[in-house]
Formats: sequence, structure tokens, C-alpha cells
Amino acid sequence: MSRDFTYIDDIVTGVVAALDRPARVDPDWQATAPNPATSGVAPWRILNLGAGQPVPLMRYIEVLEARLGRKAQLNLMPMQDGDVTDTEADVSDTRKALDYAPATPVEEGIGHFVDWYRSFYGEA
Repeated sequence: MSRDFTYIDDIVTGVVAALDRPARVDPDWQATAPNPATSGVAPWRILNLGAGQPVPLMRYIEVLEARLGRKAQLNLMPMQDGDVTDTEADVSDTRKALDYAPATPVEEGIGHFVDWYRSFYGEA
């Protein structure tokens, strides 16, 4: 299993970039072959914000264990209804539209998260 983990600062960067680059009406939009991510009438678009780099779930846990200095007590369960084995955000349109380039590797993001958690809640 893998997930496209994205550090919050990278998401905020994308949101702020979207504020500075509002959507425009898509002049190539066609009612006979509509693009659901844009509009030929209203200025809107749908963009993915994510890292675009899936990380194996066990790798994420390993990094978290290393940062915390303790082993996780795993309770591995079967796939749940509605769950998917892998996720990966397609950020190709977002990169073009917003000059969006998520830059925080999962190791760094986990480190920042653990530091914040410990400062806010105390030692974990």
C-alpha cells in the first residue's frame, strides 16, 4: 500500500498560488466533449494539490519510528470497504497553472510534524 503524503506547507503554497492566479473561462471548452475540470462559461477549474509521489505505507511508518525513537505496535488489518491500495495525486495541470512544485520530502515533513507535536503536546 502507498499514499501520496503531502506536507501542509506544500498545500498552503499551492492554495496561495491559486489566489494569485484565478481561473479563467476555458476558450477550448466544448459542450459536446466537456472537460469536468474547467468551464466554458464560468471561471473555475479543478486542480489537485499533492506531492505526486506515493510513499509505501511501511516506509512512512519506518520514518516515523526513526524520528520518534520507538517501534510502532502494528495492528495490520484487512482492507476496509472503500479503501484503495495506492493513491497518487496527478499534479501535472497544477504545476502548469500555478507553477506548483511540492518540495518537502516525507522524511522532512514527518520530522517537522514530530517536532511540532512534541512542542505542542509534550514528549511522545
